[in-house]
Amino acid sequence: MTDQQRSTTEKRDATGEAGHQAGAFDIRTFIALLIGIYGVVLVATGLFGTSEEALAKADGLNVNLWAGLGMVVVAALFRIWARARPVVVPDDGEEN
Repeated sequence: MTDQQRSTTEKRDATGEAGHQAGAFDIRTFIALLIGIYGVVLVATGLFGTSEEALAKADGLNVNLWAGLGMVVVAALFRIWARARPVVVPDDGEEN
């Protein structure tokens, strides 16, 4: 691997050690995925499954729709955060 290829695939952590990104194993990715799935389900429920009775209980506010939109936004923020500040895992792990 050339130095240019290595510089694009490897990152350095706070101590200066070379490593690689956690990627899909970053906990923020899992959190974004779970919140995003629940958010999409709530948005769909809010758009297609809300009855007049449910709206009357919530004083005319479509709670499922707004909660789902909020969750989708939070999931997007988590994903942006994970992309902007990736976790760097050292290449040489601890050996026991």
